[in-house]
This record gives sequence, structure tokens and C-alpha cells, in this order.
Amino acid sequence: MTAPQVAPEGAWFKSSYSGGGGNNCVEVADLTAAVGIRDSKDKAGPALVVSPKAWASFIDLVRSGEADFSLV
Repeated sequence: MTAPQVAPEGAWFKSSYSGGGGNNCVEVADLTAAVGIRDSKDKAGPALVVSPKAWASFIDLVRSGEADFSLV
């Protein structure tokens, strides 16, 4: 599914922790019953849709440090 199919442009937002460079950012859209996730550099590209529970679990893992996304 593409990002425009998931949510209108105005629904997408970046985290307040996201830097201004925009090199490695994702944007999310709160869809009430789901959460849309897209690459901020490809606004018309593919998007993921996950449940709010799955998104919250992912955020908890990142905050706890259990999720390590280091590119080595």
C-alpha cells in the first residue's frame, strides 16, 4: 500500500526528536484503529500499517534500549 492510500498528506508527522537533516526519518499517521508508517524521503512510496498495540510495543522496545538498530 502506498502512503497516499494510507492517509492524506496532512495526517503524517515526524517525531519531535527528529533532526532537521531528514536523512533517516520516518513519519507516522494516527489512523485511530491503526498507525501508518512511511519514509519521510518518499512521501508517495510504500507505507506500513500496524495496530496501535504493535506500534506501542515497538516504541517501548526502542525506549528501553532493547531494540538495537546499529548498522555495523
